[in-house]
Amino acid sequence: MKGRVGWTMIAVVLAVTSCSAPEPPTTPPSEPMPEVSTTADLGVLRQQYGLPECPETDPAATAIPQGLPATELSCLGTDQVINLAGLPREPMVLNFWAQWCAPCREESPYLREAFQQVDDVSFVGINYQDPQPDWALEFAGLAEWKYPHIQDMERTLQTSLKIPGLPVTLFVTADGEVAGRHVGGLESTEQLLGLIDQHLGIE
Repeated sequence: MKGRVGWTMIAVVLAVTSCSAPEPPTTPPSEPMPEVSTTADLGVLRQQYGLPECPETDPAATAIPQGLPATELSCLGTDQVINLAGLPREPMVLNFWAQWCAPCREESPYLREAFQQVDDVSFVGINYQDPQPDWALEFAGLAEWKYPHIQDMERTLQTSLKIPGLPVTLFVTADGEVAGRHVGGLESTEQLLGLIDQHLGIE
């Protein structure tokens, strides 16, 4: 797969920066980039990069104690409205990321590999505070994240799910409770698999 030249150059520059900087950036650029794609354009990109649609959710579902909040977020690359509280009840890894986030890029292969190795656990990405959805779709496609992604451009989940910065990974049980969280970049596939086993009881 090939991305746009502009994205490739930025990815290279940021990759070098993340290697040399003691603390890679976890906040977006100070000047947001303009929206350039319509929903139809984003849908084409989503299909081009092989990203699945988001699961159907119950719009009337309400939050349970220690669970995911009720929302009206959009599925990345579509106009489908997603209620996190109404997601199917199954063990889930919920990863918050953005295409501008250096640690998110660094942990991307570990998420891909764990998704490929673990049965009976669903993965969902939350594209968070990301001003460029077309670049986000391209990044997710190049990372080969073959699971659905939801968009929270306005950081509506910051308070309810205690998101201090990016990346953050949550572990949600089949009962819908948030059983654990990992703040910061994952360091290996083995670490992520261990966290899945620890919080969800699935090896």
